[in-house]
Amino acid sequence: MTVSTTIIKNSHNGNGSTTNFAYQFKILQDSDLTVIIRSSTGTETTKSLSTHYTVAGAGDASGGSITFTTGNTPASGETVVIRRNVPQTQAIDYIANDPFPAETHEEGLDRATMVAQQVSEEADRSIKLSRTNTMTSTEFTVGATDRANKILAFDTTGELAVTQELGTFKGNWGASTAYQVRDIVKDTSTNNIFICITAHTSSGSQPLTSNTDSAKWSLLVDAASATTSASAAATSATASANSATASASSASTASTQASNASTSASTASTQATNSANSATASASSATSAAASFDSFDDRYLGAKSSAPSTDNDGDALIDGALYWNSTSDQMFAWDGSAWVAIKPSSSEQTNINAVAADATDIGAVAGKATEIGRLGTSDAVADMAILGTTDVVADMNTLGTADVVNDMNVLGTSANVTAMNTLGTSANVTAMSNCSGSIANINTTATNITDVNTFAVRYRIGSSNPTSSLDAGDLFFNTSDSTLKVYNGSAWVTIQADTDVKVSVSSNDTTPGFLNGKLVAGTGVSLTEGNDGGDETLTIASSGATAGFAVAMAIAL
Repeated sequence: MTVSTTIIKNSHNGNGSTTNFAYQFKILQDSDLTVIIRSSTGTETTKSLSTHYTVAGAGDASGGSITFTTGNTPASGETVVIRRNVPQTQAIDYIANDPFPAETHEEGLDRATMVAQQVSEEADRSIKLSRTNTMTSTEFTVGATDRANKILAFDTTGELAVTQELGTFKGNWGASTAYQVRDIVKDTSTNNIFICITAHTSSGSQPLTSNTDSAKWSLLVDAASATTSASAAATSATASANSATASASSASTASTQASNASTSASTASTQATNSANSATASASSATSAAASFDSFDDRYLGAKSSAPSTDNDGDALIDGALYWNSTSDQMFAWDGSAWVAIKPSSSEQTNINAVAADATDIGAVAGKATEIGRLGTSDAVADMAILGTTDVVADMNTLGTADVVNDMNVLGTSANVTAMNTLGTSANVTAMSNCSGSIANINTTATNITDVNTFAVRYRIGSSNPTSSLDAGDLFFNTSDSTLKVYNGSAWVTIQADTDVKVSVSSNDTTPGFLNGKLVAGTGVSLTEGNDGGDETLTIASSGATAGFAVAMAIAL
């Protein structure tokens, strides 16, 4: 396959969405391409194969394409440069008496041709002599130290040389001083600036224009002329600035030019004042100021009662020239053949009127710039996207009813917000979740809350006996001595467990006792205990002979 084109580079404009870009030349493999992104400011960034882009069409004579990976799409204003970059190597190894493969041989020739095209393209972008020009030597032998802070130039014979931008300033001229070509000095008698054109050792005295070595010096800056020019430029610029200020409301461009002229004139004036130390800079500034003012004066003609036919210098009008018609209070521009009133188009005027009609609303929006800025954050946009769903809108319509709004106003009080924040802790949420399984018991408790509260008053627990809110029958468990007590109306009485069964004879009996102690045997009657210590019995027997009978009764205890 032949190399049928000399093209080795293609350029495309990015638009922020296109990811696929064609190249119209042959490559042997994917790595033979260099892809460069050039920004709108001229910054160049070389991209990496696979990481930033992939390649298709390697080996095709007509070329192929590259495709940028996700996240690497060239933005609008960026330029995509696809360039062939075949390695300058020779990888074919022929063995004596082996076959001579045509395809392999042709690929080697293709590679050599591609490398030659690349070298040619590099040379075409280089500074070089024309084919009819010659130079004795193109080698640059000056060392780094001698090249520092200097520029590349050509000497009197047209050969390469290193020099200062203008020359080397040697300060005030002095007698018996060795001067070299391009040395710059100041003549203190006139403040003029001279450059040496012939190397010599100085003699005589100032001024240099009448010195015996005058032919060896060339005048660079005439200080007197520079000062006069700068002063005139400053005066003209001041007048121009005043005129521009008067028309600033109708000619922003004129105002800008006047400001530039004033600034340039001020710079020129300052440089003229300092011309004794730097006359070259002063003269340059003065010239720049004069040129700026002349340019401005040709473009803005100032206020006129009628349309002018020439500029302020009497020269022909230039395209884009402006003047203010003081009769009609309107700005006009010269289109090359006639003066045209500067005014908005009908569609632009319609838009202006529309904006004016909405001025109140625009002002209101401007007053909410801070709030709008908050809404414009990525988090806020994400939240509004969630709020804009059908379900959320339906929920908000439900929340927007008068009853719900009233309920939310009640919930929105600081006390309720605090309470809800308390309820919203993870511990309380867990507790409420646990309570949900016992809601029936909770409802029962709520129904009997009076009894519950009463129990809380009647039964208490503590380390010392209560001394307030006392009612007869109140119970208290003293944790200090582990006793249960009852309030009898005047004092706390310990309730003791009684393992012995005692009985009272009647309701009036104040001292209960055991049965064998409460029963009293009368005449002829005996009381006998049986099964002592076990299931005891008490036998009542008659022992009198006159009774004629005996009665026995066993009471099982």
